[in-house]
Amino acid sequence: MIKLETIPASTSSEAILKLIERDGACILSNAMSADFLNRINSELEPFVSRTKTGRDEFTGKYTQRTGALVARSPGCRGIVTNKKILGLAKQFLSPFSKKLQINTTQVIKINPGEGAQDFHRDRLAWGTLLPREIETQLSTIWALTDFTEKNGATRIVPGSHRWDWKREAQPDEICQAVMDPGSVLVFTGSVIHSGGQNHSDDYRTGLNITYCLGWLRQEENQYLSCPPEIAKHLDVELQQLLGYTHGDYALGYYSDPKAKDSENAGILPPEKALGANAANDERFA
Repeated sequence: MIKLETIPASTSSEAILKLIERDGACILSNAMSADFLNRINSELEPFVSRTKTGRDEFTGKYTQRTGALVARSPGCRGIVTNKKILGLAKQFLSPFSKKLQINTTQVIKINPGEGAQDFHRDRLAWGTLLPREIETQLSTIWALTDFTEKNGATRIVPGSHRWDWKREAQPDEICQAVMDPGSVLVFTGSVIHSGGQNHSDDYRTGLNITYCLGWLRQEENQYLSCPPEIAKHLDVELQQLLGYTHGDYALGYYSDPKAKDSENAGILPPEKALGANAANDERFA
């Protein structure tokens, strides 16, 4: 029976990347402490509780999806910048871009009665025009509750990141990311997956944080989810991951329509929107 590899989060990045290269996904156990897990759940619950369920079968009519997590949850900021996961994302995406950025931040709570989501590849958010050789993103789903076969653990098709676009998964090629709270599923944007069916009496909650190439449009508009008035108070690393920096040589510049002086009337780097002094900041050298 096919299954995903589950390995300790302390495993070397090189070994993890080899598994991802082979299977397209793996599970890292004990990636989050119990205390931090409780903190995250406490911070997110007020926002999740007032989130409506999905509008269709794909988003899930019994599923709640809550975003803008960098703005809403200090704890989630630590998850986004988790040294191990961020390092994996940088290594994985480095052949295709000088920089990466946060693509999505989303709590996904699958409630009892939800059916299985349609299988898909996350990279299809950008269509099929990009060459298959270019990996667009690295995704994570952190287990905030138990992920079981009954409550909707994510369905994964190991090895499908190498398949032809039109090939469909057969039942014996599908497995589920069964994992304990505090574990994290890491998978590529090319691997086939979906939310599972919840035929239990309890909900299943995961924290979906994804990273993508710095020159792609983000699926979640981070400039609206975490606008400058909030982003300016964050650490520089997190500001840059949100996209408040050039994606490459000039991607992301802007001009201030209200500028009244020569210093701010021309083309400005994204950091300037956060109050950074481009003339004296080494980030602009």
